[in-house]
Amino acid sequence: MGTLRNGFRKETFVLSVDVGTTSIRCHVYDKAAKIRGSCARKMTLMYPEPGRVELDPEELWREFVVVVKGAVNDSGLQMSQMEALGISTQRATFTNWNRKTGEPFHNFISWQDLRAADLVRSWNSSFTMGAVHSVMKLLHFLTRQKRFLAASLVVFSTQHVSLRLAWMLHNCPQLSQAVREGNCCFGTIDTWLLYKLTKGSVHATDFSNASATAVFDSYQMCWSGFLCSLLSLPLSIFPIVQNTCHNFGSSDVSIFGVPIPIMCVMADQQAAMFGECCFDTGDVKITMGTGTFMDINTGNKPHTSIAGLYPLVGWKIGSEVVYVAEGNAADTGTAIKWAQELELFSDVRETEAMATSVEDSDGVCFVPSFSGLQAPLNDPGACASFMGLKPSTNKNHLVRAILESVAFRNKQLYDTMLRETCIPITKIRADGGVCTNDFIMQLTTNLLGQSISRPTHFDMSSLGAAFVAGLGVGFWTCKDDLKKLQSTECLFQPRFKTGSVKDQYKSILQSWEKALQRSMHWYNKS
Repeated sequence: MGTLRNGFRKETFVLSVDVGTTSIRCHVYDKAAKIRGSCARKMTLMYPEPGRVELDPEELWREFVVVVKGAVNDSGLQMSQMEALGISTQRATFTNWNRKTGEPFHNFISWQDLRAADLVRSWNSSFTMGAVHSVMKLLHFLTRQKRFLAASLVVFSTQHVSLRLAWMLHNCPQLSQAVREGNCCFGTIDTWLLYKLTKGSVHATDFSNASATAVFDSYQMCWSGFLCSLLSLPLSIFPIVQNTCHNFGSSDVSIFGVPIPIMCVMADQQAAMFGECCFDTGDVKITMGTGTFMDINTGNKPHTSIAGLYPLVGWKIGSEVVYVAEGNAADTGTAIKWAQELELFSDVRETEAMATSVEDSDGVCFVPSFSGLQAPLNDPGACASFMGLKPSTNKNHLVRAILESVAFRNKQLYDTMLRETCIPITKIRADGGVCTNDFIMQLTTNLLGQSISRPTHFDMSSLGAAFVAGLGVGFWTCKDDLKKLQSTECLFQPRFKTGSVKDQYKSILQSWEKALQRSMHWYNKS
């Protein structure tokens, strides 16, 4: 690969950028998937009103350019040696912009934003939703197709793009005017970056990002005409949906000095799945960061869930479509950070020693639901809580209860996944900052009764996008090549003192599940 210089081929590399919720990072990868240069910047989240979370599109674009240039500079290489660019992004964060001028009509509305909460509540309790559910139940009765049963249970969420977009169309006059004039482009972060990189010539996304908006029909593989007509969302504003591995065009030469082919855009959790080489049906990836995302490869069919697992397109490469089913727990790293701010500990690395310094949590249960409870309980009105506190309870017990709650939620999601998909588990790989905690990892391994491998590097979303982009230009030739590049820092095996872990933790889990029930419906309006 590369251009000839004095009879020698110049070595080439792959660039990958990961746009997370709180940071934006770029890495330069060589053929051995080793990082040769990096650059990271913090993202500035804006809170213009309580419950509203925004990002400045122009600032995000500037920081994107800064981290790409910074990573190449850090590597000591030249921009002309970058053979392809892959981009992984947080999901369901969107903006709209003027098709002619490229000017955004509003800031990015983050997936964490709650401005549509009242709209979500009114839709979920509306006559229309009741009618849709009834029709879907009837269709399920007549056809016995599980997808209609799942549709009869579907409710809107603030995390979905659908009602946040409906809210913006209703409350931003210049946006609704631009829609009427056919002069509006909608886009998640990947679409905005593609648009900026190509100086406005590309308005596109990929199947993994589109499927995470909840405006996309993963069965028909297109934007949902039914949902758009239900919510009065104009289909004309949505981008073209392309394969995950696709030549989206090259960056304009004025940006980096040379054109770089953009060969992949991908949603972050699906990218992490690809980075972990979870290519086979039954492969599971657990990302433990701000929240926990547990994904299982369901092969070439979307999983139809009745317990709140979300069917997503993992990736589409060539004619191959891989689907994943995803369950998530919103408050993993959030709970640990909260405990640190309460000064239960000063350094997160102390938590493992604190948890193991006591025999158990002294009967204390922690419910990690600052943002409600997701699958399988699906209660946005649940509150976070400590239960079972006694005069004998000390900091170590509280810390142990918090760490245990992360592993308990992992087990809950895993059991839901097993029960619903009926797919035999082939392997489990974990990543994300919280997976550096050996106590959580070992307890999760024991509870699941399955070995879990932890990689050497945790930036799996970035690696996954790099892998896909690299495959697109022949930097790597096939998925088997990628599996050989995997590095495991630690393999956790199930370990029990006496009897089974179910016996050891049975009563603790029962108490914790009782605490969950008591935390539910706390914030529900009467």
